[in-house]
Amino acid sequence: MKNVDHIGIAVKNIDDSLDYYIHTLGLTLLAIEEVASQKVRVAFIDAGNIKLELLEPMDEGGAVAKFIEKRGEGIHHIAFGVTDIRSRMVELEEKGVQLLSDKPKPGAGGAEVAFLHPKSSFGVLYELCEKRDKGE
Repeated sequence: MKNVDHIGIAVKNIDDSLDYYIHTLGLTLLAIEEVASQKVRVAFIDAGNIKLELLEPMDEGGAVAKFIEKRGEGIHHIAFGVTDIRSRMVELEEKGVQLLSDKPKPGAGGAEVAFLHPKSSFGVLYELCEKRDKGE
């Protein structure tokens, strides 16, 4: 793992949440986009040494919607920046880590992403995040 790329935070509504992050905390909104493959609308927030990724469900059947229904709003995942995500996935599987998919999926910001099952990570949902378009 290279670094912690971002922390994903599940929210019911990005527009309602942005006031808190921008005006109350004084952080900077970088961009908002939809990620159809994950069924979420995403807001990127610059928090200085790390980015926050607000995740709003676009579909009641999506993973983030189910997370909010079960646990409420809050920290959803921690993402690690990686290079060669496919090799990293194979390496982790060889070490007994259960992944939520057998190949990377398109993620926010042009990244390829894959998630480690929380059962393999002491209850924490981790994301592998490879950003090819920025050379990271």
